[in-house]
Amino acid sequence: MRSAGGGGGGMRRVDGWPRVGGWFRVGGWRSADRSPGVGRWCRATLAALVTGAVVLPLSAAVRPPTPAPAPALLASLHASTLGEAYAANRANAAEAARMAAAHHDRDRAATDRHLASAKRHLLHFDGRGSGQVTEVLGDLARADRIAVLVPGSDTSLDTYGRFHAAAAALHRQLARRAPAGTRTAVVAWLGYETPGTVSTTVTTTGRAEQAAPHLRALVADLRAIAGPGPRISLLCHSYGSVVCGRSAAGLAVDDIALVGSPGTGADSVAGLHTRARVWAARGGDDWVEHVPHLSVDLFGTSVGFGTDPVTPAFGARVFAAGDVGHSTYFSPGTTSLTNLARIVLGETKAVTHD
Repeated sequence: MRSAGGGGGGMRRVDGWPRVGGWFRVGGWRSADRSPGVGRWCRATLAALVTGAVVLPLSAAVRPPTPAPAPALLASLHASTLGEAYAANRANAAEAARMAAAHHDRDRAATDRHLASAKRHLLHFDGRGSGQVTEVLGDLARADRIAVLVPGSDTSLDTYGRFHAAAAALHRQLARRAPAGTRTAVVAWLGYETPGTVSTTVTTTGRAEQAAPHLRALVADLRAIAGPGPRISLLCHSYGSVVCGRSAAGLAVDDIALVGSPGTGADSVAGLHTRARVWAARGGDDWVEHVPHLSVDLFGTSVGFGTDPVTPAFGARVFAAGDVGHSTYFSPGTTSLTNLARIVLGETKAVTHD
């Protein structure tokens, strides 16, 4: 979803979304522009969003599931059991590859085979359904700085290659920038069923609320493996920032960086109930800028994600991302990747701002 055209005041269309300044909250809604026209648009947009996200069924062909084994049974994760966990998960991925090949799913089989390579360090693997995997890049047990990547919509085993590429780019950047003697690790956490970009789940917090206990459990595992000393940063992309928002309260992390975020489900940093430093950035070519920032509680779930994280009202530390698009925050050579590495390394004074 990219901008459909140039300037002009007032309202304009952006691939189906009317663009208007400000934000509003429903349930005693408020808006940065209180004119009657904007109020009518807000209510109309909300009605359409609620209808599409909650009432209307998504009509799409359902892909037959590819068979895969249940996840490997692992001992409690500690530095001493890490190698055993990696080996068990690689073996599980290899079995998943054989089952996918027998099912004539060549793409899934190829992905599973790559993950079963002796060079891959899998903290968790589940090849069933859309798939889940937690992969470590670097020496986790001895790391001083750990970055956890939390992905957004449409991330699954079938698209895992691009997520891994982002983690690898960050890992290389950290290795280049880290001071002598500072050891780094990156954890690519595909630990939840992400929503589809075109689905009834992408506008609600439901998947994020389901994911939050698993992200908290991951951080607990990282502390058990690496100890209390390392600094942990969550780097949360797109819908992943909703997951981080739902997980943040009391979480033992030092930094939370939100990139390409539609919102966190909280009105402000204070609403996240975290002691971590909270950062936010949006690229100049990211279509998320044009998504209406609203939130409404409906039938036990929240539709929309509230305050825009890069606005002063939210209260995050806003940093420069350059002209990246929604899917390129971790591309090599970008301002966004450089600043994310600085955040992970604790080089807060070196982080640049627009």
